[in-house]
Amino acid sequence: MIKKNIEQVLATLECLYGQEQCGLDFSSPFELLIATILSAQCTDLRVNIVTGDLFKNYNTPESILSLGEVGLLEKIKTCGLAKTKAKNIILTCHRLLTEYCGKVPEQLDELITLPGVGRKTANVVMSNAFDIPAIAVDTHVFRVSRRIGLAQGKTVLEVEKELMKNIPKDKWSQAHHWLIWHGRKCCTARNPNCSGCELSSICDFGRQNIKEASSQSN
Repeated sequence: MIKKNIEQVLATLECLYGQEQCGLDFSSPFELLIATILSAQCTDLRVNIVTGDLFKNYNTPESILSLGEVGLLEKIKTCGLAKTKAKNIILTCHRLLTEYCGKVPEQLDELITLPGVGRKTANVVMSNAFDIPAIAVDTHVFRVSRRIGLAQGKTVLEVEKELMKNIPKDKWSQAHHWLIWHGRKCCTARNPNCSGCELSSICDFGRQNIKEASSQSN
């Protein structure tokens, strides 16, 4: 995608979703770390319900460890992959206490060594908890950025690197939110609303989708 179109895409997304923020509720870097681990294959709405109860009494590594893996599993059982997440969260809390004095590290290379933390989770924490420019590529960001032409990579890492190259650094964190919300509200995985999308004029996927829909209706 040429620079002019990239600028148009970003300007349009900012106009549509400029006020949108992280969909997870948190009041500390640790809470965001735990919430983001829980968000894998689970909606933000469900995670917020679970953490809304969990964080009332268990919002530090020490307090989470006091629950134990079985106790934590009971608290998060309505999240997908709860057993694996409970194990990883307990291990992560141990690591935070033994290696980081109970604090969440700010650097990507340290965050991704924590159990249950990949690049997406690390980038979410860096961006939203520490205001460090980062682009977290989840399923929405991956799908939308490839459809509208901001990236062409076939893997999450390839797409992340392309987005970092194509989007100004001071807009990385914001663009992450814009792409997520566009994926939720318009550019959905199934039956995307291309005809109602304000990017359809410069989106090859959108133009093709509209053309096919038109030919089928005739």
